[in-house]
Amino acid sequence: MPPRTGTSARTGKSRAATIAAVLALGASLLATAPHAGAAEPDPVTDYCQGQCDDILPPGENGNATLVDILGNKAFGTHPAHSDDQLDRYDGLVAGHTGLTDQKLTDFFNDASFGVAKDQVESVTSPRNDVTITRDKVSGVPHIKGTTRYGTEFGAGFAAGQDRLWLMDLFRHIGRGQLTSFAGGALANQGLEQQFWPQAPYTEADLQAQVEYIRTHEGARGEQAMADAQAYVDGINSYRDKSKKGRYFPGEYVLTGKIDAITNVGEIQPFELTDLISIASVVGGQFGGGGGGEVQAALSLLSAQQKYGVAEGTKVWESFRQRNDPEAVLTVHDGTSFPYAGKPGKAVGTALPDPGSVTAEPLIHDRTGSAGTDAKAPVKAPAALKKAQGMYDDGVIPEGSLPGSGSGAQKRGMSNALLVSGQHTASGNPVAVFGPQTGYFAPQLMMLQEIQGPGISARGVSFAGVGMYIQMGRGQDYAWSATSAGQDITDTYTVELCEPDGSAPTKNSTHYLDHGDCAAMEKLERTNSWSPTVADSTAKGSYRMQVWRTGYGVVTHRATVDGKPVAYTSLRTTYRHEADSIIGFQMLNDPSYVTDAASFQKAASNIDYAFNWFYADSRTAAFYNSGMNPVRAPGVDPALPVKAEKAYEWQGYDPAANTADYTPFAEHPHSSGQDYYVSWNNKQAQGYASAGFGLSAVHRADLLDERVSKLVEEGGVTRASLTRAMADAALTDLRGEQLLPELLKVIRSQPVTDPELNAVVQQLDSWRAAGAQRKESSPGSHAYTYADAVRIMDAWWPKLIDAEFKPGLGDDLYGALTANLATDESPAASHGPSGAHSGSAFQYGWWGFADKDLRQVLGQPVKGPLARTYCGNGDLSSCRAALLSTLKQAAAVPAAEVYPADDNCKAGEQWCTDSIIHRALGGIGQKAIHWQNRPTYQQVVEFPAHR
Repeated sequence: MPPRTGTSARTGKSRAATIAAVLALGASLLATAPHAGAAEPDPVTDYCQGQCDDILPPGENGNATLVDILGNKAFGTHPAHSDDQLDRYDGLVAGHTGLTDQKLTDFFNDASFGVAKDQVESVTSPRNDVTITRDKVSGVPHIKGTTRYGTEFGAGFAAGQDRLWLMDLFRHIGRGQLTSFAGGALANQGLEQQFWPQAPYTEADLQAQVEYIRTHEGARGEQAMADAQAYVDGINSYRDKSKKGRYFPGEYVLTGKIDAITNVGEIQPFELTDLISIASVVGGQFGGGGGGEVQAALSLLSAQQKYGVAEGTKVWESFRQRNDPEAVLTVHDGTSFPYAGKPGKAVGTALPDPGSVTAEPLIHDRTGSAGTDAKAPVKAPAALKKAQGMYDDGVIPEGSLPGSGSGAQKRGMSNALLVSGQHTASGNPVAVFGPQTGYFAPQLMMLQEIQGPGISARGVSFAGVGMYIQMGRGQDYAWSATSAGQDITDTYTVELCEPDGSAPTKNSTHYLDHGDCAAMEKLERTNSWSPTVADSTAKGSYRMQVWRTGYGVVTHRATVDGKPVAYTSLRTTYRHEADSIIGFQMLNDPSYVTDAASFQKAASNIDYAFNWFYADSRTAAFYNSGMNPVRAPGVDPALPVKAEKAYEWQGYDPAANTADYTPFAEHPHSSGQDYYVSWNNKQAQGYASAGFGLSAVHRADLLDERVSKLVEEGGVTRASLTRAMADAALTDLRGEQLLPELLKVIRSQPVTDPELNAVVQQLDSWRAAGAQRKESSPGSHAYTYADAVRIMDAWWPKLIDAEFKPGLGDDLYGALTANLATDESPAASHGPSGAHSGSAFQYGWWGFADKDLRQVLGQPVKGPLARTYCGNGDLSSCRAALLSTLKQAAAVPAAEVYPADDNCKAGEQWCTDSIIHRALGGIGQKAIHWQNRPTYQQVVEFPAHR
């Protein structure tokens, strides 16, 4: 374990045998960094008074020396504070039912400011104007500075202590250079191919974004870049010290960057442009929205081909559900915020000619193992054998990042529950909220407290961009976010041309730009790799290539009315990946955020699409951020549009990628509503969804029904709101929201088959007990209603096929499932979030099935599907289809429902569902019980205010 402290080294539990193995390589062990005294900053009043808690599993410590890694591989030992939040997080599964406010710290950290003297584990002073104090319980860094530079330097130094390897990974992912850095594993190839085309930049582009913030954002922009430079300086200081002291992360040895014996090699210095690169990954992953208009156009064409233009459009719109009147809302007081809706008469829409669309090729000039999983293991020293091949499946296995992997939806995650003071026991608002960002070891985020001139906050920051707390608490307020996903990305249709006037083809690299035949800009990234101890993928290389236009990056080519075109993706935050730093700076500034209104103003300076939530002792509030472009009148944002002046974003400047944006008042916002819930659902009436799926059934219903009941009863506490969250986190959305309707159809006539009736009874018993996926007892690794859960998991894909495919036909059904996957249960490893990822039930045909079944039953439906599909609208035929598929599902053995993977044997239901913290470094973690819950979570209630 690196000496992350000045007064003590956190060595973990590495055994003598492991230490001896590393000594055999000649590697030096822990060297203590010098401690310098630092001036104490002024004390800060903590108005939460012990009522702020948080949790971020598995643990704060995300760096591991070679000693630590080998110890973990050989003996399962863990460095100190690398796993000490895991059991508390997992324990809420069994512990939430009897939860009281007094028991919250059994499952959460005390998130009070500062560290009590008897709880100080260590103190480090990387400069004489800052101290980093770590507590005994979880090792969180509490950074206190007497100067602004020193404070931010300390934040960077602490980031180096806790996430150096992770930050290095992500700056290379953002630059599209992961394979060259960490190895050519097939998943690494896929990851850089997933992210780089979304934000392809030259080094000059990255530097221009640094300068834009410095020169266009006034005094705050200058301060932000000064803070960022100090942060980078702190990272580099730790980088230098750890390299010289030989306590740097051991992954650098295992990937061939540094020689374990001679210490020859280098950890490349960090630069401000690295922060832009990391921000492009984080923001694009969690704060994007819109896009996908080409795939939407293909499903529209398929509907029109089946039903004719008029009827097909009507059918498609009923699945698209831009403004479903039955969708659960965050702002539920009737306030409307019209945005990105369907125009009365669309203009400029550019649908492709049927069969003409081809995806733009990304990969060129493959050599060796490129595109394959070919291995060529190196001969590793005996002492490193235990770590050999640890990255053979990639540093981040495919599908592990939320929204990564083949065909995945990009948006998602996070939830929030807030209750205003008039409905709480204390009279103060209560909040339970946090981002759901997947599960990794170490985590993508890190906990920290930062106290210095103009900064006073504790919470989480994404590693590498942690100059400020991004979600957390201030002196007398707390805030958090959920991904919003509103439409900030459009698809433009550029007509292709040739500069000599000859006829263009789909492969032409020039396009009409306001009448001129302009050249596309070619952006390239060439990567090569060779096998290492960590990644035995055979030697290989390839070149990634994208074409950039004044309307964004080319994603597809097609013909429109016979003319060759390219479809481009234009995102408002492109070339502005880090501009949101201004909003985060404001959120950390106690002189700026003094109430709900000032919080909303701060959040409005964040450009990415997020839902922001706030609570202090007086008010709960909400604001939806994002650079929402002002579109030309009549443009349909759901479909590709012509790249012509008349249809551009208003005020669009392609040189700077700026435009006119909707004003503050037009973003959904609210203050003092009785309660707020968010789980990536629809924000408010009129605020059109950017994609498919915000319908009559959504996972946010699991929260809304529980919180509304608490509010009706009154006397809400931190514990009762946490219980509501935890209960929803264990509930199968299909079992709670869809099974009652399915059973109503089935029981419209007696079930005469005794075996099938017994299956129906099993499902109904599970439903009546809460439709949960929960162990029969802690540690049993067996669900109480295991067979009912198995049947539902096997039945759902079969029943959706049987309900919709006969009516839609293979082509249209396939096109619509490309827009929205049918299932995202915890066991559906093909789902958008991937296996073992915790997050579930965001994407699926829940709403479609709900409306269709109610239509079959003759119940009232607002915003119905254009046609009734189950049994072609006949109740008896629908019932027969459901019973037939249920009988098939009941007969499917667990080994088929839950196939084996790298972590579970076939048929292991609990294991298939379980959350696994994917190892981004050399330290692995045990699997824990499934929960559909934020990765980082706060439970807060402020009793006082400044």
